[in-house]
Amino acid sequence: MSDKRRPVYPFTAIVGQDEMKEALLLNVINPSIGGVLIKGEKGTAKSTAVRALADLLPARSVVANCPCGCKWGDWDHACPICIERREGGEELKEVTVPMRVIELPLSSTEDRVAGTLDIEHALRTGKKKFEPGVLAKANGNILYVDEVNLLDDHLVDLLLDAAAMGVNFVEREGVSFSHPARFTLVGTMNPEEGDLRPQLLDRFGLQVDVKAEQDVKQRMEVIRRRLSFERDPETFCDDCQMEQERLRNELISAQERMLKLNVEDEVLETAVSISLHLGVDGHRADLTLVKAAMASAALWGKGTVSREDVIKVSRLVLPHRMRRSPFQDSKLDQGELSSWLQEHFQSA
Repeated sequence: MSDKRRPVYPFTAIVGQDEMKEALLLNVINPSIGGVLIKGEKGTAKSTAVRALADLLPARSVVANCPCGCKWGDWDHACPICIERREGGEELKEVTVPMRVIELPLSSTEDRVAGTLDIEHALRTGKKKFEPGVLAKANGNILYVDEVNLLDDHLVDLLLDAAAMGVNFVEREGVSFSHPARFTLVGTMNPEEGDLRPQLLDRFGLQVDVKAEQDVKQRMEVIRRRLSFERDPETFCDDCQMEQERLRNELISAQERMLKLNVEDEVLETAVSISLHLGVDGHRADLTLVKAAMASAALWGKGTVSREDVIKVSRLVLPHRMRRSPFQDSKLDQGELSSWLQEHFQSA
């Protein structure tokens, strides 16, 4: 089946854009970070990176014929349909499926995103009948929203709520239904076409600003690789297979490693101190700093989370949450931040 799939440009072959690639990988290692918003002009490999990420990730084991793509064996987080089938004595089967990129069209309605309940069927039979939406298809996969700044605010809220909780709730006429919605959320946008409200920006775990390569040799390499891929996709992908497999194994190890990481008070204190120093509102930034630091430590093979891990991910977590005037750039000076933290903890 895999040999029939259209070749996808390899993740490891993308030239530059290191921050974007790092943010995507951190969200794969720890989806509870809450997704990543990628801002940048057209033609900066945003869509290419998202599709390449799905192709990079290993296949998943799911419950056969489950409309919500429930993870095989994880019965504590299974949907009501799987639970009912299992309790009814049906012998459920395990199937392996590839990771997918589920794209959300801008014209989507709330019913299409969240799914719907057949009220007439519920009244007639006393049983819930759920028609799955985009969030059910996205469970376990990557949910990609291009031009997310053009999507209705209430739909963005819906996506971000599901991404944060890992559950989608649907309620119609007093009848409710919930199912797992654990996905990696990726939104992309061109700032020239308008921005998201600050309240929605804050809900995205990480943000990355991408620009076209300015180095002549790097730009030449972008063109060279793309032409090579278009000329012979299979051979190009075969040449990248060893590097792809290496990164895939690193991600699997990082996911396992992160579950064993302990977070010491020093890490929590660092995250809180940074947020207070930069005047960031609420507690979401603190929590995201810690979650991203854990994923970063796991990605780099570390056995503990350190203050340095928090500082490192701060450039992805904080710029879109910092208070600034309308004409002020959302940049974070990590050198200044490191110096301030050193002084702060020495004098504490």
